[in-house]
Amino acid sequence: MNILEISDLTVRFGGLTAVNAVSLDIPVKEIVSIIGPNGAGKTTLFNAITGIYDPTSGRICFNGEEARRPFRRTTALALALVGLIAGLSLVLIVNVEPLWDTSITSNYVYQQTFLWSNATHAASSYFREETGRRFAIPFLIGALVGLAGAFAIWQRTRRAPEVAARAGIARTFQNIRLFNQMTALDNVLLGMDSQLRTRVWHVALRLPLYWRERDNTVRQAMDILRFVDLDREAQQLAENLSYGHQRRLEIARALAMQPRLLLLDEPAAGMNLAESQELMKLIHDIRDRGITVLLIEHHMQVVMGISDRIAVLDHGEKIAEGNPEAVRSNPKVIEAYLGKS
Repeated sequence: MNILEISDLTVRFGGLTAVNAVSLDIPVKEIVSIIGPNGAGKTTLFNAITGIYDPTSGRICFNGEEARRPFRRTTALALALVGLIAGLSLVLIVNVEPLWDTSITSNYVYQQTFLWSNATHAASSYFREETGRRFAIPFLIGALVGLAGAFAIWQRTRRAPEVAARAGIARTFQNIRLFNQMTALDNVLLGMDSQLRTRVWHVALRLPLYWRERDNTVRQAMDILRFVDLDREAQQLAENLSYGHQRRLEIARALAMQPRLLLLDEPAAGMNLAESQELMKLIHDIRDRGITVLLIEHHMQVVMGISDRIAVLDHGEKIAEGNPEAVRSNPKVIEAYLGKS
C-alpha cells in the first residue's frame, strides 16, 4: 500500500522546468531517499508535495486522496456570498449618483423633517422603471466577476501548506528554521498547534479545556524531546543548542504534528560522522513508530545505510529508482554524479 503517489508531476517557473513528469510511489512505513546533483529539482518536489508550490500539471495523492483542499458545502456558500456582495456593490456603484438625486436630493426641503418613506418609495420606483439596465445587468456582471475571482483565489490555495499539514504531512528544511529566542520545549509545542482544540475564548476565560490541553501538550512535547534525546535541553534557547541538536529539535517539532509522512530535507547536512550515525538510528526509530520517511540527502553513507528504496533525479527528471545496490551500480546515476567519460 502506498501512502503517497506522485503521477507525472511537472513544476515550471516561466520557461524553466524544475521538475519534469516525475512519478513516484512511497509505500507505507518505508524509508525512501531522493538523491541527485544540486539543481536536480529535489527540494522543488518537496515544496510541491507540501503545498508551497502549485504544480503545473500532474497529481499528488496522499493516503488515497488528492492532497488539496476539498470542495465542501461551506465553500459553495462562501463563494455565493462573495458573488452576492460583488453584484450588489456594482449595482450601487453604477447607480449611486442618480439614485442619490432621485431619493435624497429631490425629497430634501430645508429645515423640514426628512421623509424617509418618500425616499424609499422614490428609490424603489427608480429601479422599477428600468429594472434590467439599472439592477439586473450590473448585478449579474458583478456577481459573475466576484464569483470568478473568489473561485480563482480558492483554486490557487487548494494546495496550501496548512492543507498538507492537517492531512498528516510534516517536513524539515535545508536551512534550520527554528524560533531561536524560544526554548526547545516551546518550539515543539508550536508544532502541536494544528492538533489543539483550545481557542482564544478558552484561554481568556480559563475554561477546563485550556488547562487540560496545556498539561497534555507539555507532557507530549517532553515525550517527543525524550524520543530525540533532547529532554535535558528542554528549557534551553534554541540558538544555544549545538548544530546537531538543532537538527534534532527541528525533527522533534515536525513529529509534534503527529504526521503519517515525514519529509526530511538534507537532515545530515553539516553533521560529523558520530552525529550522522545517531541521525540514522533516529530515522529508523521514527520508521518503527509507523511513520513513513521521505528524505533528500547528499550524504551517501546515510542514504545507503537507511534507505529501503532510492529515487534519483537529474535536471528535474527521474533517471533511476530501486534498492541501494541497484542504484549504486546504475550507469545513469554514475554519469549524473561523475560525468561522462
